[in-house]
Amino acid sequence: MDFRVEPELCVACLACVRVCPADAVAVEGQQVRIVDEACTRCGLCLPACPHDAIVAHGDLGRALELAQVGRAALILSVESAAYFYPDTPEQVVNACYAAGFRTVHRGVLGDELVAREYLELWSEDGWGTMIRSTCPVVVETIEHEYPELIPYLAPVATPIAAEARYLKQMYGARTPIVYAGVCLTEGGSDVEAAVTFEDLRALLERRGVSVAEQPLHFDRLPEERRRHWSTAGGLPLEVLMEETHASRRFRKVRGLGQLEAIARAVAVDHIDLGFVDILPCEGCLDHPLLGPPEQLFWRREIVGATEPARSRLPVIDPDLAEGVQVAEAFPIPRNGQRAAAEAVEAVLGEIGLAPNGKPWDCGACGYPSCRLFAEAAALGRTTLRSCPPYLDKQAQQAKMQAAVDSLTGLATFRVLRDRLASEVARSARTGDAFAVLFVDLDNFKQVNDSFGHEAGNELLRNTAHEFGPLIRSTDLAARYGGDEFVVVLIRTGVDGARGVAEKLRAQVEAMGRRLGYPEALVTASIGLAEHRPGPETEDVLVAADRALYRAKAAGRNQVATGEQ
Repeated sequence: MDFRVEPELCVACLACVRVCPADAVAVEGQQVRIVDEACTRCGLCLPACPHDAIVAHGDLGRALELAQVGRAALILSVESAAYFYPDTPEQVVNACYAAGFRTVHRGVLGDELVAREYLELWSEDGWGTMIRSTCPVVVETIEHEYPELIPYLAPVATPIAAEARYLKQMYGARTPIVYAGVCLTEGGSDVEAAVTFEDLRALLERRGVSVAEQPLHFDRLPEERRRHWSTAGGLPLEVLMEETHASRRFRKVRGLGQLEAIARAVAVDHIDLGFVDILPCEGCLDHPLLGPPEQLFWRREIVGATEPARSRLPVIDPDLAEGVQVAEAFPIPRNGQRAAAEAVEAVLGEIGLAPNGKPWDCGACGYPSCRLFAEAAALGRTTLRSCPPYLDKQAQQAKMQAAVDSLTGLATFRVLRDRLASEVARSARTGDAFAVLFVDLDNFKQVNDSFGHEAGNELLRNTAHEFGPLIRSTDLAARYGGDEFVVVLIRTGVDGARGVAEKLRAQVEAMGRRLGYPEALVTASIGLAEHRPGPETEDVLVAADRALYRAKAAGRNQVATGEQ
């Protein structure tokens, strides 16, 4: 089975990236895909996706072929009772027989084999820490993320793998095995095909079989459905009854996020934890493929009602079980792909540090630290678009870029417009006047044509630099566009503004000579207007612009005043 992202439904919201514990979601621009070799098939991405863009696919084609041949044995997990409700388990089993399966088992034999193995381990002393290994999601997560815990995995196969081996011992080594359930990696290489319940429904439809039309009783003698040692999932009932939640020899843990604490306790602090019963969720009935978590107790009621009475005697054949290998070995893999240190540092540089000078480590991206996020981003498993501090930094930079002219360092026209509106409003409240200077460089086109555009840019930068010493921190200097500038002088009348304008005009002329331009080539014409509150006050910027045209018409390199 694998999980896939449907491109036409995916909007790259990255919700799947934030919940994936295996970093198995790769992001390439606006395209999101699941990396099959890294995916542990935990299914957490399914309910996390708000657009239903992630779908689970089993080996439907292969299972359909095996059903048509008529030799395959089907392991139908007990959770099917909840999925196919209100159809009864008897009707579902009858439908599977009608579809061509040779025999239909319920996964009980695998649970019994595994439970017996755990009982033998439980009876031994001195094992210190032992981690439940019947969940392939837990095993794969440990192999990928916490290899230091591999020596502590219980050397026991998954129940489906054990049952598949048992059935091949029973019916012959060449008997193909099909598994239908929710945790489809559980059978591993011991099953020839694994399908979801949705796939099984599709298989029945393609074979022309209707579950609802099947008899309400088994139409042939059913395979073993009773338990003796086990509970669902393969743990022995005796162990669960013997050890309480407060036991120091038995610990029940739920959620893959707990593996980090377990790894630290075992590998760093050298604490013996006893038997750790860890699952990614509350058992297979809580798997995302079966439905929302709020229906968990309803599903438990349905499945519990279908469980037959517990057998007083073992239900597995000891002679057959003798030839079945239930023990499992977990090799320690080599280190996987790691991101280049330079790439990780580059991502961390893009994120930046928090105001206290330390990494943000806010966890909003789904990773516990910025460094882990940066490692995943460097491998293409996530993007900076899922990092709120980075997005905030980008927004601040965009805001700064919108407020500051990149060439001159002065305010932009957008800031000027907003500032003029606020000053007009303030003037109306307080009755204070303010003045505006409209500055235009004379002969700027000639400078560009004669000396090049880079020389023109340098002239604009030097002109902007001349504003600094002449205005207060409460005033504003902005680039209006091209070679035009506007200065807003707060609480300043015509006389004061004229003095500033004359000094500015003289400094621009002196700057031209200092930069080596011909005499009178670099000069400035300035229009001045004063704003005073009143019922029919003219737009002060328009008045200053009109004054500028008068200064130009009078011969340039002058200051002209506009009437308000």
